[in-house]
Amino acid sequence: MNKRELVEAIAKGADIDLTTADKALSALTDAITGALKSGDKVALAGFGTFETRHREARTGRNPQTGESMEIAASTSAAFKPAAALKRELG
Repeated sequence: MNKRELVEAIAKGADIDLTTADKALSALTDAITGALKSGDKVALAGFGTFETRHREARTGRNPQTGESMEIAASTSAAFKPAAALKRELG
């Protein structure tokens, strides 16, 4: 499902027009992004939790040349599904 299909599903499910559904989805993604940027978790009961995970800098290996290289520290977004969502998916 892409963004357009998701907007259409939201519009149909909430009985609202596509423009309003698109604004609602944009507001949701902006709110989640803002919370993650500030280091907060976003927990949606019955769905899951969005959080950031930090990876320390480490030494890796270039698979083509075999040379060692430094991989910089990074922070990425992660999603942990709730038990209810896991059960729903089987």
